[in-house]
Amino acid sequence: MKRKSRKVAIVGSGLVGSSCAYSMVNQAICDEIMMVDRTYDRAMAQALDLSHCTDFMGTRTKVYAGTTSDCAGMDIVILTAGANPKPGQTRLDVLDDAKTITRSIVTPIVESGFDGIFVIAANPVDIVTYLVWQISGLPRHRVIGTGTSIDSSRLKTLLSEVFSIDPRSVNGYALGEHGESQFVAWSHVTIGGKPILHILDQHRERFKHLDLGDLARKTKDAGWEIFTRKGSTHFGIGSALAYIARSILNDEHKIIAVSAILDGEYGQKGICTGVPAIIAGEGIQELLELNLNEEESAKFTASCDIIRRSIDSLSLS
Repeated sequence: MKRKSRKVAIVGSGLVGSSCAYSMVNQAICDEIMMVDRTYDRAMAQALDLSHCTDFMGTRTKVYAGTTSDCAGMDIVILTAGANPKPGQTRLDVLDDAKTITRSIVTPIVESGFDGIFVIAANPVDIVTYLVWQISGLPRHRVIGTGTSIDSSRLKTLLSEVFSIDPRSVNGYALGEHGESQFVAWSHVTIGGKPILHILDQHRERFKHLDLGDLARKTKDAGWEIFTRKGSTHFGIGSALAYIARSILNDEHKIIAVSAILDGEYGQKGICTGVPAIIAGEGIQELLELNLNEEESAKFTASCDIIRRSIDSLSLS
């Protein structure tokens, strides 16, 4: 009996797209990867380079170049192509360029007959995810942005260094915009299942120098710290994309902080922002509504307001 091949297209063959593809090839997440780029030669070169990994891997992933019009049979289309902010700019400063690029990519993909799941990493990711949802006409559970998945991972890494533990023993989320208005929901951060606020209260002398506000700031600024030193961030976000794709293709039901379209959750509607969600075979199976405290709820609302104003500033016609 022939098994259905799991196929993923990655649109954007730059550092993020190629890092995502390399992570997927290493983990044998899918059977086929199609690299797509506005410069076909670059997509072809990346596909060739990635295909030369096969001899050193446990399994074979077929990697080849294609175009947006070849996406009809794909299970997932990953969008990494977008407008990059210049030094001194925020992710929101590239809105107009992001809109133009997104429309030019999504329209031919939908016209090709694609009926799978979009996973988006292009910045500003919350707004680009909203644009993809509007342009594609797909149901909201099949349009997923990387959101604060990478920020949550950075938070866990920082805390693992403070407490000298494996980052995977930390559970917690950065929520809201993947940008300046994001925040850490400290009331839901646990270490080995124990709330961090309880740990700090019980061991005040030991952790008296620990500043949660500073940790939240470092979490938010981690991407910029990397960007200003080498001009890009790509390994972390590439791995986040692969992690989301794996949960979809393997129907793993992982809980990941992604950029999702809200329709009443957290008291918000018609907005796209970073919240924890169960990621399964059909995309977002369920959004998890955390019981935020008063301060966190205010921060979440403020972050949504910033995203909403940016969306409202764009003409989607």
